Amino acid sequence: MEQLLNITTIPIKYELKINNAHLEYSGSNAELEISRSNGDFTIKSRPVRLNLDTYEARNSIRPTTKQSIKATAQQGKEAAYNVSAAYAQEGQLMLKAKIGDDVLGDIFKQRMQAPTGEFQLGFIPNAPVNMEYQPADLTIKYEMDKLNFDLKVEKGNFKFIPGDIQVSITQQPDLLIEYVGGPLYVPPSADPNYEPIDVRA
Repeated sequence: MEQLLNITTIPIKYELKINNAHLEYSGSNAELEISRSNGDFTIKSRPVRLNLDTYEARNSIRPTTKQSIKATAQQGKEAAYNVSAAYAQEGQLMLKAKIGDDVLGDIFKQRMQAPTGEFQLGFIPNAPVNMEYQPADLTIKYEMDKLNFDLKVEKGNFKFIPGDIQVSITQQPDLLIEYVGGPLYVPPSADPNYEPIDVRA
């Protein structure tokens, strides 16, 4: 009997790509930055100053309204004290009076006495003028230009790259089944070379 099927096996095919581990070194870089700072030149001058405070001097000649009210109040206060003292003294004289004494005459005589003391009329200030003197001042400030250097140096770096394995499949496995026999006829009697089978034996 002849073979009717032809079976062919196709194996798998793959490729391996291997990258070995290696160590990479990157060198250092150096950078130099130069900047310039501009200098400065300034001059400050202050003239002579003379401050005159004439408030007290003017107030001693012609007092202000505030000072006049204050002085009048003080004088009224002193006058009240003096009158109270005089009435007390006169009361004491009247308490000690005897029959026949002219106490009222003495009191009136004392009141009519002319005032004694020194009277001053003047138009010259009796308070000094406050003077404040500030001398002249001259300040000179000079700064030279400056150069700034900034050097940056980077250190070298080591980089480790691990190994790598890549698998690429170039051909998938397969199984081919091929029929190599002749055609099959249904019913068998349709075959041109059909020969009936003798079943009588």
